[in-house]
Amino acid sequence: MDTYQQARQWLEEFTTMDIRPGLERVQMMLEGMGNPERKLKGIHVGGTNGKGSTVAFLREPMKEAGIVCGTFTSPYVYEFRERIAVNGEPISEEDFRDCIKAVKPIAESVAKTPFGTPSQFEVLTVAAAHYFATKAFPDLVIWEVGLGGRLDSTNAMHPMVSVITNVGHDHQHILGDTLEDVAREKAGIIKSGVPVITCETNQPVFSVIEETARDKRTKVYQITRDFHTKGEEIHENGWSFSFASVLNSIENVEISMLGRHQMKNAAAALMVFRYLMMYYALPVEQEHIKTGLKKAAWPGRLHYQAGEPSVLIDGAHNKESMESLAEAIQDHFPTRRLHLIVGMTKEKKPEEMLSPFEELPVASVSAVSFPFMRAANAETIAENSPLKGTQAYEEWKQAYEDANTAADTGDLLVIAGSLYFISDVMNELDV
Repeated sequence: MDTYQQARQWLEEFTTMDIRPGLERVQMMLEGMGNPERKLKGIHVGGTNGKGSTVAFLREPMKEAGIVCGTFTSPYVYEFRERIAVNGEPISEEDFRDCIKAVKPIAESVAKTPFGTPSQFEVLTVAAAHYFATKAFPDLVIWEVGLGGRLDSTNAMHPMVSVITNVGHDHQHILGDTLEDVAREKAGIIKSGVPVITCETNQPVFSVIEETARDKRTKVYQITRDFHTKGEEIHENGWSFSFASVLNSIENVEISMLGRHQMKNAAAALMVFRYLMMYYALPVEQEHIKTGLKKAAWPGRLHYQAGEPSVLIDGAHNKESMESLAEAIQDHFPTRRLHLIVGMTKEKKPEEMLSPFEELPVASVSAVSFPFMRAANAETIAENSPLKGTQAYEEWKQAYEDANTAADTGDLLVIAGSLYFISDVMNELDV
């Protein structure tokens, strides 16, 4: 294995893309690598929506403070290597090759056990831990949960603090039919003595998180109860608000992400900072926090590009995130006619996903397919769409061209759905 391309090829050919919950394989690989995760301080970020944005709200203030911050996130938008990064810079091709080469014999050994071949995500988790512990040496690593929480490979890490952004309808074919079932899986990242910060306010769902924390003898900090935002004001490019908590407060915070839901994600990050500053003496000052939050951005999340017509791209991949997208459009673009292009995975229900747009001024709707093994058929989306006149396109680029042609001055093209679809769009459109 001499090149990055060979490392990628081995990863694609050896590992499985199947979702295989369980910690046995990743724990065996970490042990075989000398347990690099034990050398790392970290933050664990789980939940259904808002994980990536919360990671950005955590990373940027630390960068401003001179703290070297590693991140492990998924999926990627522009480049595969961005999943493992330091201060926002993806791992180099050489370091990626070296880390995969180091993990390869251990992974192949695990594959011969009754637990079977590790998944790609599991191998990447171990490669990331090895990279951070032996090559990059960040001061702190933010681990984003891939799926669920309890049996996700990132749950092999032991953080200083955990975040559960919220609990919504996603991956129910794996995590369970009810929100309470999903919450139990999300709450599985809660560890003994490690506090958890959450923006979940649905009481039956929160009760699951609270009960798990009680069993683990640790503290829960909940939005509206232990911390909150106030004085919220909308701006052209984002929001401003003040933050108050049981630990501290901060006035006049600005963020440059669209959507009022981003204030909750920013508040969760602020609560993390308040906890780490108080109990771990994290050297982050108020000026670092304010500057970092304003700079924070995350690709593929309410990404707006002005033009004729203007385009709004969002990885709204479940019912709740579609509701947040519709709310953001009403807040930021209340008078615009919309041309909606949507692609989703097979397990999603179009009638639920698209219902938030029924009261919006939608001029055209295009259901599209995209190159991904779990992509839903465009005809199936169109047939089950609650939006009148939904047209099916096998190629999203044709839908984009037709929407561009149909759009009048001032109209807004909204491209939304699976993050795998959004990755394809953002790379093709070079945005």
